[in-house]
Amino acid sequence: MEFKHKPVMLDECIDGLKINPEGTYLDCTLGGGGHSSKIVERLKGGKLIAVDKDEDALKSAKERLKAYEDKIIYIRDDFKNVCRHIDELGVEKLDGVLIDLGVSSYQLDNAERGFSYNADAPLDMRMDRSQSLDARQVVNEYSQERLADIIWRYGEDKLSRVIAKDVVEYRKTKEIETTGELAKIIEEAYPAKLRWKFGNPCKRTFQAIRIEVNKELEELDKIVGDLALRLKVGGRICIITFHSLEDRIVKRAFVELNKECVCPPHQPICTCGKRREVNIITKKPLTATDKELSDNSRASCAKLRIAERV
Repeated sequence: MEFKHKPVMLDECIDGLKINPEGTYLDCTLGGGGHSSKIVERLKGGKLIAVDKDEDALKSAKERLKAYEDKIIYIRDDFKNVCRHIDELGVEKLDGVLIDLGVSSYQLDNAERGFSYNADAPLDMRMDRSQSLDARQVVNEYSQERLADIIWRYGEDKLSRVIAKDVVEYRKTKEIETTGELAKIIEEAYPAKLRWKFGNPCKRTFQAIRIEVNKELEELDKIVGDLALRLKVGGRICIITFHSLEDRIVKRAFVELNKECVCPPHQPICTCGKRREVNIITKKPLTATDKELSDNSRASCAKLRIAERV
């Protein structure tokens, strides 16, 4: 299957980065290369460091961007490990950072990857297929309490405990092997009158399991802070989120970086040494335009936050 993915809020991201043709940029989530292609088009003597842990994404992007291969350094890894790679490359400061936290259309639409509740396929959901933990293991081996906690924490589903109970009950007689089996269990956990009231009832649970499998939220706040501090003065960091859990983490990270002093208000002299590291450019996150939504409905939940190093 060809790796296809429409980059979300492409123009807003490129404008937000304020690209310097001689600068060094980091695309933490390369995906299909949509954002990266627009960045490298604007580079003259500059460089792009492109990161993704999905081997399929890297292969596809390398082919798409082969005309710019002299401007791009590819890294296969989780972007949360990228600071080590930057150090190894000898890059002291970055001119811009882009993080798109969404799951690519290719991963969702390629049934064999096991991300989608709309197709019956083996439970997988790994963005990096070389890792051992997959959705099948989470669904079949986690305790009822742990499974319920994940569904609530990462999916915010009010029926998390009911769903976890039904999953554990089902697997007493048969291992849950496919997305279709799991989807049916989730659907039947809902009372009939509520089952489709807020869209597909599987959405929250599938999201929760995917986040657990890929450890998507672990240390997200830390890497946002670390990368912001790697920017040159005037450099920008642009982050696209797709659900409230991610967005809250990014928002809090930006707020902390924006604080000038965290000493108690009554203290006459600052002793904390805290200084403002960034200015928040987007006081409210940017969202997709009506035109983009008409072309790409998956952009409907996207929020873009931008900060600038000071």
